[in-house]
Amino acid sequence: MNELTAEVVVAGAGPTGLMLANELALAGLDVVVLERMAVRTGLSKALNLQPRTAEVLDLRGLLGRAEQRSFATVPEGHFATIPVSYAGWDTRHPYQLGIPQAEVEAALEERLAEQGVRVLRGHELTAFTQDPDSVTVTAGDVRVRAAYLVGCDGGRSVVRKALGLPFEWLDGRGHGVSADVLFRSPPPGTPSEWRSMRSLVTSNGPSSYVGLIPLAEPNLYRLSYGDRLSRPANLRAPVTDEEIHEVVHESFGAETEIKEIRWASRFSDDSRLAANYRVDRVFLAGDAAHIHFPAGGQGLNLGIQDAMNLGWKLAAVLNNQAPKALLDTYESERRPVAERVLQNVAAQTALIPASKEQLALRALLRDLAALPEVQHHLSGMVSGLDISYPAPENFHPATGTRLPDFKTEEGHASNWFHSGKFILLTKDQTKTPHPAILVKQVPELPWPEVTRALIRPDGYVANTTGATEGWLTP
Repeated sequence: MNELTAEVVVAGAGPTGLMLANELALAGLDVVVLERMAVRTGLSKALNLQPRTAEVLDLRGLLGRAEQRSFATVPEGHFATIPVSYAGWDTRHPYQLGIPQAEVEAALEERLAEQGVRVLRGHELTAFTQDPDSVTVTAGDVRVRAAYLVGCDGGRSVVRKALGLPFEWLDGRGHGVSADVLFRSPPPGTPSEWRSMRSLVTSNGPSSYVGLIPLAEPNLYRLSYGDRLSRPANLRAPVTDEEIHEVVHESFGAETEIKEIRWASRFSDDSRLAANYRVDRVFLAGDAAHIHFPAGGQGLNLGIQDAMNLGWKLAAVLNNQAPKALLDTYESERRPVAERVLQNVAAQTALIPASKEQLALRALLRDLAALPEVQHHLSGMVSGLDISYPAPENFHPATGTRLPDFKTEEGHASNWFHSGKFILLTKDQTKTPHPAILVKQVPELPWPEVTRALIRPDGYVANTTGATEGWLTP
């Protein structure tokens, strides 16, 4: 048995686990990443980064790596396949970035390796114990003693199950399938580039849907289909080539020829939310904490934002820069965000019509979604741009909201966050009140009446006074 020590063990090397490990390594922490699979699958799986996730990556100087690997920029999202524009939001990234999950993982792991952290592949976490001072994790021939463990090990999380946490919310009735399909020639009228969400998904009968999204390679498409009111007896049964051929022929014509099926997966429309995100020294993040039907392209994005939120807080506590109570805010901030996503996903799946009444409801929503106020509300919801965190009473309204990425003499405000520190914005020349804070003097703040503001490492406003109480220890 190889005995290791670390400050944090991350179980799972998907986007959530890799983002978290990058945050911890950036703060100089000793982190060990354990991954069940011996090599990355290379499968595309999730396909997008939402605007808020693009902002998050930009805060750490990671967005350029993702953009180099992307294949599309889409200036709108969708709510139940009804297009919603991001144009009304104050962001430098009012678009979805089309990028396969495998490429997101490659970009994050590349940065992690540059920071000297290696993913231990072929090491599945099988057991752990915790005491008041540490967690001891066993994975194959490795045993690691650490201060904290974070389960980023997916919807069937070994960590969550070992903690005995309930994982409930909504039992669905349907299923969906995603597959990457290479056509000899695409069906007539199918777009060759992903530039819009319009007309990509259609009904294939009562309660069912089918859609094609063009990917980076010519004639390669993401095929999605499913039924809201029925599911096979065994959801884990492989998706057969025959099934995909049948769906394609029924939907796009018997003359449509498939050259290759590269990947296919079946999933339910169940939604699940962990009862708690933390049990003492063990945390959950990403799909280990929440799963849902992939409506609106929110899942991977929710996990990366979990990782950002937890990462800087763990780093601040382990570096003795913040009180341990700061870790309690991870669940109080992120679990309501996940619950709200589950709510909007449930609403979206309900809008896949299974009756004339639901068809009428969907038509009404489509009309409402054309109104600027409704468009803004729905696009903020699916993009993550409307996320804000609770603030104490009588605090400035900006508290808990995203810092606008305003122009500076050095480029944009997001550049200041590459080191993962707090930022104190001030109109006056000020010495830093704490080693974990960078002071940036600016002629004006985004709020005319404010002269000082403390900004968290994740780009949210801690307060508009500059006070460090509750955030940083002396």
